[in-house]
Amino acid sequence: MVSKRRLSKSEDKESLTEDASKTRKQPLSKKTKKSHIANEVEENDSIFVKLLKISGIILKTGESQNQLAVDQIAFQKKLFQTLRRHPSYPKIIEEFVSGLESYIEDEDSFRNCLLSCERLQDEEASMGASYSKSLIKLLLGIDILQPAIIKTLFEKLPEYFFENKNSDEINIPRLIVSQLKWLDRVVDGKDLTTKIMQLISIAPENLQHDIITSLPEILGDSQHADVGKELSDLLIENTSLTVPILDVLSSLRLDPNFLLKVRQLVMDKLSSIRLEDLPVIIKFILHSVTAMDTLEVISELREKLDLQHCVLPSRLQASQVKLKSKGRASSSGNQESSGQSCIILLFDVIKSAIRYEKTISEAWIKAIENTASVSEHKVFDLVMLFIIYSTNTQTKKYIDRVLRNKIRSGCIQEQLLQSTFSVHYLVLKDMCSSILSLAQSLLHSLDQSIISFGSLLYKYAFKFFDTYCQQEVVGALVTHICSGNEAEVDTALDVLLELVVLNPSAMMMNAVFVKGILDYLDNISPQQIRKLFYVLSTLAFSKQNEASSHIQDDMHLVIRKQLSSTVFKYKLIGIIGAVTMAGIMAADRSESPSLTQERANLSDEQCTQVTSLLQLVHSCSEQSPQASALYYDEFANLIQHEKLDPKALEWVGHTICNDFQDAFVVDSCVVPEGDFPFPVKALYGLEEYDTQDGIAINLLPLLFSQDFAKDGGPVTSQESGQKLVSPLCLAPYFRLLRLCVERQHNGNLEEIDGLLDCPIFLTDLEPGEKLESMSAKERSFMCSLIFLTLNWFREIVNAFCQETSPEMKGKVLTRLKHIVELQIILEKYLAERKQKTDGSKTSSSDTLSEEKNSECDPTPSHRGQLNKEFTGKEEKTSLLLHNSHAFFRELDIEVFSILHCGLVTKFILDTEMHTEATEVVQLGPPELLFLLEDLSQKLESMLTPPIARRVPFLKNKGSRNIGFSHLQQRSAQEIVHCVFQLLTPMCNHLENIHNYFQCLAAENHGVVDGPGVKVQEYHIMSSCYQRLLQIFHGLFAWSGFSQPENQNLLYSALHVLSSRLKQGEHSQPLEELLSQSVHYLQNFHQSIPSFQCALYLIRLLMVILEKSTASAQNKEKIASLARQFLCRVWPSGDKEKSNISNDQLHALLCIYLEHTESILKAIEEIAGVGVPELINSPKDASSSTFPTLTRHTFVVFFRVMMAELEKTVKKIEPGTAADSQQIHEEKLLYWNMAVRDFSILINLIKVFDSHPVLHVCLKYGRLFVEAFLKQCMPLLDFSFRKHREDVLSLLETFQLDTRLLHHLCGHSKIHQDTRLTQHVPLLKKTLELLVCRVKAMLTLNNCREAFWLGNLKNRDLQGEEIKSQNSQESTADESEDDMSSQASKSKATEDGEEDEVSAGEKEQDSDESYDDSD
Repeated sequence: MVSKRRLSKSEDKESLTEDASKTRKQPLSKKTKKSHIANEVEENDSIFVKLLKISGIILKTGESQNQLAVDQIAFQKKLFQTLRRHPSYPKIIEEFVSGLESYIEDEDSFRNCLLSCERLQDEEASMGASYSKSLIKLLLGIDILQPAIIKTLFEKLPEYFFENKNSDEINIPRLIVSQLKWLDRVVDGKDLTTKIMQLISIAPENLQHDIITSLPEILGDSQHADVGKELSDLLIENTSLTVPILDVLSSLRLDPNFLLKVRQLVMDKLSSIRLEDLPVIIKFILHSVTAMDTLEVISELREKLDLQHCVLPSRLQASQVKLKSKGRASSSGNQESSGQSCIILLFDVIKSAIRYEKTISEAWIKAIENTASVSEHKVFDLVMLFIIYSTNTQTKKYIDRVLRNKIRSGCIQEQLLQSTFSVHYLVLKDMCSSILSLAQSLLHSLDQSIISFGSLLYKYAFKFFDTYCQQEVVGALVTHICSGNEAEVDTALDVLLELVVLNPSAMMMNAVFVKGILDYLDNISPQQIRKLFYVLSTLAFSKQNEASSHIQDDMHLVIRKQLSSTVFKYKLIGIIGAVTMAGIMAADRSESPSLTQERANLSDEQCTQVTSLLQLVHSCSEQSPQASALYYDEFANLIQHEKLDPKALEWVGHTICNDFQDAFVVDSCVVPEGDFPFPVKALYGLEEYDTQDGIAINLLPLLFSQDFAKDGGPVTSQESGQKLVSPLCLAPYFRLLRLCVERQHNGNLEEIDGLLDCPIFLTDLEPGEKLESMSAKERSFMCSLIFLTLNWFREIVNAFCQETSPEMKGKVLTRLKHIVELQIILEKYLAERKQKTDGSKTSSSDTLSEEKNSECDPTPSHRGQLNKEFTGKEEKTSLLLHNSHAFFRELDIEVFSILHCGLVTKFILDTEMHTEATEVVQLGPPELLFLLEDLSQKLESMLTPPIARRVPFLKNKGSRNIGFSHLQQRSAQEIVHCVFQLLTPMCNHLENIHNYFQCLAAENHGVVDGPGVKVQEYHIMSSCYQRLLQIFHGLFAWSGFSQPENQNLLYSALHVLSSRLKQGEHSQPLEELLSQSVHYLQNFHQSIPSFQCALYLIRLLMVILEKSTASAQNKEKIASLARQFLCRVWPSGDKEKSNISNDQLHALLCIYLEHTESILKAIEEIAGVGVPELINSPKDASSSTFPTLTRHTFVVFFRVMMAELEKTVKKIEPGTAADSQQIHEEKLLYWNMAVRDFSILINLIKVFDSHPVLHVCLKYGRLFVEAFLKQCMPLLDFSFRKHREDVLSLLETFQLDTRLLHHLCGHSKIHQDTRLTQHVPLLKKTLELLVCRVKAMLTLNNCREAFWLGNLKNRDLQGEEIKSQNSQESTADESEDDMSSQASKSKATEDGEEDEVSAGEKEQDSDESYDDSD
């Protein structure tokens, strides 16, 4: 036992000896260097001290370092030899260790033994490393001492379990463990492993961590397996050690199967692991996956890992209150910050894994892609898609595709995206540029749901990210707006509108970017200009943003500049901008909770600003009737959609009402006098007025005055001296007046109801015999007059359509009847004018071009021709009127409430007596058709997906919206909701029309020109039928039903249809509603009057059944109905050929073949039954089984059958040799049927050899042969041995078909038809490949002798030999492979461009084909 003494504190200040100061020491020992006075050597007679001194180590007392006088290796060698040569060896070992135990009982001495020794020799003389090991470490390097020393250390270690650090901040337990690291040799590794594991089991947790993490540096490779097993057992017992254990396991050399078990063990415990441990655990899991099991592991990982629940609730709440974070909290004690830091660290780990392991990123995307259920998609999935998108550039397209598919299917919805941003915005903030890039890509889509998702990305990025990212978002949106793409511009402006409402203060900081768009207004539509000025005006005049005067100044400058322009396009921009800005300035803020009453009310100064701005617009536009009309329409829209301050509204109402009366209203008793070209009469009055009180609209004199002014007469030459107002402004001005009165009097129009029934000063409009004698100018004047009258009546109907009294309803219906009558009269003028002018443009076209909606786009909208059965002249005039659709005033959506009136036809009036009073408020067929046509066009414009109505190249981008300017200001949801209110009356009309045709069929057996059938009425009713089905189809085909918020609309619509059969409960399941709705609509198929109606009915049933899950039954219903329509004799007039258009027949036939149970049987029936009937019938007759199959429609049938046959065989899987025998037989049978159908079709070209038929045969014949090569030949490879005869028969049949294709190639060359010959090279190449492939199949099955070679000659479609220039020189043009089975097959010689294969297959030999045939 050695004596122990401590150094006093005063001695700490003494300097070290010179030798010690020159020696480099371990950092932990630097303190001791300063703390002793002199080298006090341990004097002890124990064998331990003596042997160490002999070997070269001098033990020091106190806090002094032990001194090493020789090299470390020399010391170990000297001590080893001394011990071995000692007389009492091996007992000397025990004595030596016993001395060590006694020596280290002193704490300072033990510490010195654990710390590095001090070197006494010069550094230059040192042969070893500059680092000196500790005494214990040196002794552990001697094999004969190592086991005893290790035992001593492990016995000593428990004394320090609960002493973390001594006075010198030295952790003794950690020092003891460090002695065992990096030993050159472990004598007894198994014993060391056992001792360590025993120590781990009893050590405190902090020491357990240290020991476990040191294991790879202590143990040899041979012990890794044992340690791994022990650690895995410990992993099960103690969850708190998961992190160090997994950290060590990833560093050990372990069996992959063992790691798989450990990984599975960890995966099972994943849900219970602490958040701070997740990064290490996920790292272990991702680093332990292999290419084979990556997908499985990732799928399980994403199922069990739900980070949304790991974040503290208070953190979530805070994220919604505080939308942006300037950075993470610096306080380490903050739990929320700690949890968020762990999540950021976790995603960093995942980023690292997917960046360097391509298989992990691909598996992760695949796992998300394979998730089908909406509920299974998590916030974690979206974050991962964003991370992979930003990390791996190679996977961007893949992620883009997956994300689009998920959005289309409704799996990823707005709520999920919002949760993603609110929970993980700190993670996503670092990927801001990638998220904006993804949003930009999605906005280029044609699918509205994908575009909406892209806009949400912009919205939430702005909401949750910092100021820099917000600036990037606004910059990206401005780029979209200036791109010129209509859909992008609309979406970007909608997002800006939302952002202005969501966070106006943040938008104010980026207002300069938005303001820059004012320089790029040329390519923006009026509706988009409206939105842009709304955004800017909201920012400029927001009460919360006082420092926005610079925006106001810029807007005033731009508006004044545009208003003063003489170019109408720029004046239009100025008018829209000014009215929009005035609407924001004069908005009624009385209901705003954030403003005081004083600030909410419009001040006199502000009211003056508004009125002066509107007066400026009025004065700048009054010289142009077109600009004035636009101003009135814009102002009317503003009053209709925005709630104006009462002061502003009062000023507007007073001004408008007085000006309108002065400009257009006169006394009906005073007939205008003047040099008019036609006599002026007061027409279309609905009541008899007293001579004193009546009023009239002064239309003809105003129009004449305008024409007089145009012709050079003085504008101011009016006798009354009042300012001339263009009649073009009549309808827009009245709309503004009506909306003002409606807003001021809460919908009551009594103040202006006299305008509903007042007459108009016109002339006799019915042309009669005088039409031909009119001059071009007179006809132009009459056309303009009728147009203006029509537009007046349309605005009258808009205004009073919602009146409830029977008297007012009757007047509105009368005006509707007048509209229909005037359109018929106008058609006559337009037809005559077109014939006389021969298409030349006269003055009336200029007049009409100004009589348009507020957009004033000259491109007319496209409307389908409905009455194709009319005579040629009627068709042309009707088309002229339809192309003038854009010039008429737009009907409001509220007008269609008139549909609630019942339908009365002359046929029903004959059988059911109605009183005269009732008849007044009934809706006639022409008026019904007029309303249905307009409603159908509105739905097509608003609800049809953009991809289905893409504008052709070089067409005006805005043309499809022309005539719908008011409609475009409503959302699709609003339109759908309005139309749903009309479902019941539309069903009533549909049933009435159905009854009409049922009764007609019963009386006349479906003959249109039979006795008692009024042809015109029949056509009108048929058109109504078609329009109703078209409206129903457009409604139920709306893509918005896929969004959850619109599901209730779908349920209510289906409930209306199903309740027509029987009244049911409102809580019926969707499938039941779908089934009843389909049953209801199917009942109409018997009364369908035209093929086009039949097609719409089929499509309507299809879009409804798409929402059902019973796909097999639904397909059967559709196929059955389609077949009935194909087999029906459709009523027709003289023009039977034009009754069924090719496009409609093509569509219905495709529907039939796609939905039928067996496409091959259906094709065989048409080609094998219907076509022979057609061939054997007279010239103009049709097939008796399929009356729609005629010689004119044969090419449509042929094209569809060839295309569907090729499509269906491509879906057949080639199969493998491992498949069962039954599967092989089924596929072989299917191919036999397909080849038989192909053979029947291909042989029809011998009878029907027109160019379109041959073109179809060449195109789809090649595609079928290619499908045979890819899908059928692998099947024949392993079916040949067992089904030899079947395979030979199949090939033999196919050989004849390919031979005919070869004849077709020769026919195309002889006739030099370039439209056909362009298909020949590819077809020949495919036939050559078929020869080689069949030869390979026969060789594979050891039947090569069946492959024979023969000669071919050029032949035409009828098999006659074609004599070419080289026919005498080259008698053997090309080889034909012909394969025969046991029976020898004679060779048919054919053109040298094809070879034939023995099993009955014909192909080309490419080497000889071009040499011999040319």
